[in-house]
Order: sequence, then structure tokens, then C-alpha cells
Amino acid sequence: MGNADSVVAQKRLARFRPDERPVIEGTFDRLRGSSSSKSTGKNSQVLSLDELKMTMGKMASESMIKRVFWGISSIDAGVPLPSGEGFTHEQLVIFLADVLRGTAEERAPLLLSMAEGTKATMTTTELIRGFMEDLVSATVQTLAQRGYLRAWHPDRMGDNLQGVKLLSEHLTSELKPSDQNTCDVPCLEDWLFRIPMMALFLELVVCEGLGIVLPSRLSPPLLPVCQFAPWSELRCILSLPLLMFLSPQLPEGHSAPWRLLFSTNIHGESFTRMVVNCKNQGPTVLLIKDTKGHIFGGFASHSWEVKPQFQGDSRCFLFSVFPHMRVFTCTGYNNHYMYLNQGQQTMPNGLGMGGQHGYFGLWLDFDFGSGHSKARPRCTTYGSPQLSGDEDFKLDSVEVWAVGHLPAEQDEDEKKKSILDADLEVQAMMEMTGKTLHSQGLREPEEDQG
Repeated sequence: MGNADSVVAQKRLARFRPDERPVIEGTFDRLRGSSSSKSTGKNSQVLSLDELKMTMGKMASESMIKRVFWGISSIDAGVPLPSGEGFTHEQLVIFLADVLRGTAEERAPLLLSMAEGTKATMTTTELIRGFMEDLVSATVQTLAQRGYLRAWHPDRMGDNLQGVKLLSEHLTSELKPSDQNTCDVPCLEDWLFRIPMMALFLELVVCEGLGIVLPSRLSPPLLPVCQFAPWSELRCILSLPLLMFLSPQLPEGHSAPWRLLFSTNIHGESFTRMVVNCKNQGPTVLLIKDTKGHIFGGFASHSWEVKPQFQGDSRCFLFSVFPHMRVFTCTGYNNHYMYLNQGQQTMPNGLGMGGQHGYFGLWLDFDFGSGHSKARPRCTTYGSPQLSGDEDFKLDSVEVWAVGHLPAEQDEDEKKKSILDADLEVQAMMEMTGKTLHSQGLREPEEDQG
């Protein structure tokens, strides 16, 4: 192995399959061969920062490449280091083994060095946040450069730069620093153990940036598949960092395909059209942007049904995107997970999630121009705070995405339904003409099928 074997490096190399070890061992010589070290007479025993930049330049910013360099250079390989600023073959092998096959205990010192810039014993949450911004940004850039977008179109989506900052702030908020706002290796180890996506981000940036192709490594599942969206017409609220934030929270994770069901950008401001498009489509993600710029929404675990009862189950949750990315899961206090009603005289008409009638954690009125998030101090169902800029907010835009496979056709149920249930456009037209829907509110409530 390289110029001088070490027991530490040999043990790390044993973590890889026999057919993968030549790839890991050969990375140093491959990087050195693609650089100008031989022609310029540089020390061939080390790779410099400039040489690393030549390899990773398309995948990451200069500041992120420096962080990778600091991480590799901080490793004690158990052998004397040659003179010259750079890292050795053995340091690179150990770094790759810890990044790709390591434990949280082994990765934590690397993160500390990449955040602090030196071989330190502790760092601050501010420096960790800076490291996270570089890492998330490099992850997004790598997904785009390597064609891992899975049919998403960043040029028709939300602000990735803002999304990077929001996701980085969210991930950093999960740290448990000391009273002095500092983080040592055990703090970072605990953080890595609780936030597994950190390891995925780092693995992607390192493997793709250094051109490491391992037979056992699959394409990174950091984004779900976009199964349908009319991109030529759409201006999407979603951004790539937001997808990276939301997808792991869903029951099916990254495996669930996403289909656009409704967008005010395409379908206009019509509550009836939204309901028609979203009924019987399986689990959905609702995204709302208000006129104050706040972005928030909810995950509905069941198909939306028009009825005057609450529906859904404890897998539902509310979330905030801007000004902060946060998820708010069920408290167990009540079962007011989802509510959708239209055309009734005695019950509220609109879409709601959490809380109670008149005081929902998230509510869209049936007239579609307004809604509320009356959750002070917290929504009883989800423990969420006020999500909108104002308690009673005005809508800027709305999107609904199906986040699973289409549910099986329920032919018998469809036969039993009134024509008014099947066609909400008819309901709306009848109400506009002043006709009363006498059957509404008098029929037996439908039993939940889920």
C-alpha cells in the first residue's frame, strides 16, 4: 500500500470488499496522476490543496474543498509524515474508510477538523453551521452535476441558496452544545448518530468529488423521483434542499414518487379545483406560501375525503419551511389530523390540519383567499407554533403533491356515492345559483377505510 504501510491504514482497508480495496488504494495515485505534481517536481509523497481543487472543483466550492483537505490532513496515520504541505496516501485511505464505512465516533473528529480548520478539541456552533452550509451546498451542486436530480428541474423550483441556509440551520439546531455554545467530539458524535443524513451528504460529496466508484455503492437516495410535473408551466415552491428535508420524514421516505396534483401557478385560485384534483390520490404534501413570505404545510397520510369528520392518522405532521425548517409531529392529545369539507351549512368549509374548528394549526378557507394558523401557544394535535406570518393570513400560492402510488380503485364505493359527491364542480355551481344541498349533513357519515 503506497510508500509506507501502517497498521492503522491496513485495518481500515479491511472494511472494504476485496474488489473495492484496489479502488480505495488506487485513489491517491489516480489523483496524483491527474495533477501536475510530476511535471512541476512537487513532492510525490503528498497531495496538495491545489491538486485536490483540480479534482473536486466542479462538485464543491473552494471553501468545501479546503474543509475536505483539512479533514484528510488531520488524520494520524501512525507513520512519520513527509515534509511539505499536503496529505499522504495512508491519510487518504483512513479518511475514505472513516467517511464511507466509519462509525459516528470515527467521523466526529473529522467533522471537528473540517469545521475548525485545525486539529482541535472543540469548536463552536457558528463554525459548525458554516461547515454545514458548505456541505449542503456541495451536495446540491453534486446532485445537479452528476445527474442525480431524478426528473426535478432546479431552474423551475424555489431558491436553492435560501434552502441551503435553511436546511443547514435546521440540522445545526439539532446539536446539543455546552453552556458556552461549544461542541467537542462527544457532542458531534451524538449529533451524527441522531442525524444519519449527514453521513449521506459527506459520502456523496467525497465519492463524487474524488471520482470513487465502488461496486457496492448505489446512487444516493437523497431526492425522491418526480413522476409528474408540467415543468414548462410550473414555478415550484419546492427547492432541492426542501425535498432533502421533507422526504426522510415521510413513511415511504425517498422511495415514494412525487406527482403534482395542484398548483395555484397552473390551476388558479380555486378551492373546488384543488379538492377535485386531490381526492383519492393517496398521501399528499400540502405547501402554502402566505403574502408575508412564510412557507409551511402539512403531510396527509390518507387520501383527502370531503366529509364533516376528522380523518387521517398519527403519521400526519405539520412543518415550517421559512423562516425556519422544522417538523411538528403528533402529540397524542387528540386525533384531529386532517379535515376537509365543502358545501355544508352547519360545519366549517375548508381544509384543516390539527387543533379544532376555528383554531386549526393550519387552515385554508373554502373561499381560497385566506386561512389561519391559530396555534398559540401550541397546536394541540401537533405541538406546532403559529406557522404563518399573521395568525389570519392571505394566500400567495399553494401546491399539493401526491407522495405515493395511486391507491387501488374502489369501484363499489364510487357506485354508492351521490353524483354531488363525485362532482364537486356541480356542488359549487348549485351553491352559486342559490340552490340548497338538502342531502348534505343528513346522510350517514362514511366509515374510514384506512
